[in-house]
Amino acid sequence: MAVKIRLRRMGQKKAPFYRVVVADSRYPRNGRFIEEIGYYNPMTNPADVKIDGDKAKDWISKGAQPTDTVRALLKKNDII
Repeated sequence: MAVKIRLRRMGQKKAPFYRVVVADSRYPRNGRFIEEIGYYNPMTNPADVKIDGDKAKDWISKGAQPTDTVRALLKKNDII
């Protein structure tokens, strides 16, 4: 099972809001997920990001691979 830490799109049309989730890579973007570990709102200035660092580090230590966007958010918030 390939586990990814990725964004799940929420919100209305042209007003995106994302939840940072841990999910099996075989499921669709907005499909089933294992755990929600934070959120990202790019519509605010500056962008509003809240990620549980302990959960993120725990999942990465278990082998979960963050997507490029999530990796950038984690680095920006000094989690990895």
